[in-house]
Amino acid sequence: MICFCADEFHWRRIWQNPGDFLLSGPADMAFRALLYRRPTEPRTIAVKIGAAIYPIQLRRHRRARRYTLRIHPSARQAILTMPPRGNLADAKDFAQRHGAWIAARLGGLPKAAPFAPGTSVPLRGVAHRIVHRSGERGTVWTETRDSGDKILCVAGGIEHIDRRVHDFLKREARRELAKASQHYADALGVKVKRITIRDQSSRWGSCTSAGSLSFSWRLILAPAYVLDYLAAHEVAHLVEMNHSPRFWRVVARICPPTERAKKWLDVHGNDLHRYGVDE
Repeated sequence: MICFCADEFHWRRIWQNPGDFLLSGPADMAFRALLYRRPTEPRTIAVKIGAAIYPIQLRRHRRARRYTLRIHPSARQAILTMPPRGNLADAKDFAQRHGAWIAARLGGLPKAAPFAPGTSVPLRGVAHRIVHRSGERGTVWTETRDSGDKILCVAGGIEHIDRRVHDFLKREARRELAKASQHYADALGVKVKRITIRDQSSRWGSCTSAGSLSFSWRLILAPAYVLDYLAAHEVAHLVEMNHSPRFWRVVARICPPTERAKKWLDVHGNDLHRYGVDE
């Protein structure tokens, strides 16, 4: 057990059973987090695999029961999750033993497509080439040339292109996902409380029982029916908070292209993570 005395501003530690603790006072949650913090612990470790050195990002999770590795496709980095009582030496050993897996997965990522002049970006699944319009006012807009080619025009200094394209795509994603989510919420008679747009690497969307939805902004790079399906998928969780057969029946009823969208994501989904990142 760990007790904190607010008057004396110090910790008094009384251990009864390993892993059991009690915190008292108004800042219980803040002090609880300190149990897992390692102030001197590095955020990354380096692993040498053949002639290459790979940085591995470290994360400590209180619910983790073992060491795990995953690849963040847009950060193009390996992430090692550690259990609360894990140590740095074991983490390094775990990463080194799985070095071949790390190298293979990172080496197999699609080629990066940074937001720069000349890069082709699939806005709503349609290729748009980024064109710098330094002498014009505005931020980002789309045009169609006489040839039929689609372009994404970016005004201002060239150093602002990456940020402005990111901001534009996130705004478009929020607008389209909010519209689609509301449509399906009305169809199912449920209420969406909040929509958050992020750059999620492990899932395209998520839903809480309170009605908060979260989506990856990269869905705006997919065809419209794919974005539409993800909105239907997450809203359907407000009816069935699971992936049971009943849940999938709800999704299929309100979104007929469900199977088509799922197949598209299986084949092309990983490719969406290469846009707006550097090698």
